[in-house]
Amino acid sequence: MKQIEIPYEKDRSRHYRFFEILPGALSWTLLFMPLILSLIDVKLAVFAIFAYMLIYFVRSIAYSIRAIGGYRTMKEHMRLDWQMLNRDLETEAITDERGTRPSWHYDNLKRLGGNFLFKPSQLTQAVIIATVNESREVLEPTIQAVLESAYDNQKIVLVIAYEARAGQEAEERVHELVELYKDRFRHAMAVKHPANIPGEIIGKGGNVTRAGRELQKYLESERIDPDTVLVTTLDADNRPDKQYFAALSYLYCVVPNPLRASYQPLPMFTNNIWDAPTLMRVVATGNNLFYIVGSKRPHLTRNFSAHAQPMSSLIDMDFWSVRTIVEDGHHFWRSYFHFDGDYRVYPLSIPIYQDAVLADGYLRTLKAQFYQLRRWTYGASDIAYIADKGWFHKNKVPKIDLTSKFFRLLEGHVSWAVGVLLIYFAAFIPPLIHPDALAANELPLIVSRVQRIGIAGLLISVYVCLVTLPPRPARYRRHRSFLMLAQWIFLPVTSIAYGSLAAFNSQTRLIFKKYLSKFDVTEKATVSESGRRTSTIADPDSR
Repeated sequence: MKQIEIPYEKDRSRHYRFFEILPGALSWTLLFMPLILSLIDVKLAVFAIFAYMLIYFVRSIAYSIRAIGGYRTMKEHMRLDWQMLNRDLETEAITDERGTRPSWHYDNLKRLGGNFLFKPSQLTQAVIIATVNESREVLEPTIQAVLESAYDNQKIVLVIAYEARAGQEAEERVHELVELYKDRFRHAMAVKHPANIPGEIIGKGGNVTRAGRELQKYLESERIDPDTVLVTTLDADNRPDKQYFAALSYLYCVVPNPLRASYQPLPMFTNNIWDAPTLMRVVATGNNLFYIVGSKRPHLTRNFSAHAQPMSSLIDMDFWSVRTIVEDGHHFWRSYFHFDGDYRVYPLSIPIYQDAVLADGYLRTLKAQFYQLRRWTYGASDIAYIADKGWFHKNKVPKIDLTSKFFRLLEGHVSWAVGVLLIYFAAFIPPLIHPDALAANELPLIVSRVQRIGIAGLLISVYVCLVTLPPRPARYRRHRSFLMLAQWIFLPVTSIAYGSLAAFNSQTRLIFKKYLSKFDVTEKATVSESGRRTSTIADPDSR
């Protein structure tokens, strides 16, 4: 088997350390660049800042256009009768002329022309739900959402992956749920992930990998071809839309080379969006928008949170990494190098509904949100992994494609850290250094005019965020709906505190080898219809 695992800290070479330092070094340099350029030449500083603002402005317009397109696609796909489309694939022809079908469905039937590698009826869906110490109020609705899918439950295998370190209470909770629901699935089992396995960090990767290996044993005992098994990994609060499994089956049957791909649904942080505090709602709805926009850029789609992949591919690469806290995003690169670049992620415009961050108490919620975003921004650690595997180890990955992906990832993480800060503050640096320079004093005025035009794009984004919200619960009065609109005045606060600062935290840690070697479990509180809040200790090691 190819060596695709992340090297241990003690085994990281000088070039590996260089690329670990690179994103943070670039971010800190760019942060001070307006000041440096202003000290060198005010005209150069003004030109550079204005050029950056224009680039950002053009990107924001494109972002808004994709937001509308992504939202329309999501709504269209949620309305489709995917079971009917799958029946057409079975018969290789239109089975019922009365049904409404999109034009691309006819194109798929024509393109395949009977040359199907798989038919929907051949597929088995496996669902791995990873849990640590989440309460029954969080975990059980996820199982119920799987059962309520527009799909045959007897073709679904349920695996609940739980941590031994969570203790006896968590273990009993998981086994009670398996016992309660097992007869409604083809098969259901609970898999315990032992604590303190040498070579593993405390994280989701080791947990789902253990579950994947047990799932492999079950499939072998039942003589089920792993090529026909699609494995979806879910967090404890991830609830698939009822169309998810049918749409996933369809996509798997029609895409080119389905065994060399992952399938990425839309993460939508709306389960408890009406219960979350204001700042968390801004972060959550902003994340919803980001992934809706991303669905319109399939060449940039990467694994995030809940995603699906053929079981045979997972077996081939020994499942997920057990040495990173960002096992989802890293899994793309792990797969990319294992299959010599012959690997892609297909976006699926069907939601997986998730929780916005909500803990027991406002301050704990603020802290939990930062830890979650810090974990996401720690994906900057993949930059060194890509450079090391791509350029310093023998491989067959196309170097042009590798280089393009590398620089896109690097630019994305640097922009995550420094982009918003430059937009908000860079234009004010030259006039502070050169108060008598005409160009320097004109810059904030010009930038403010550009930003006013950009407000139109922001309004489009806000609209998309609002229309993706679930209905307001009866326990909240109408003024809560107004707050959903008014909350956007806090966008500068959240984009700095939970965007820039989280990214700088992660990248600076990489500079000084302060690695995140433990998955910070996000505390999950639930609110009942009566308004009663239930919370459990997120991290069992903190008890």
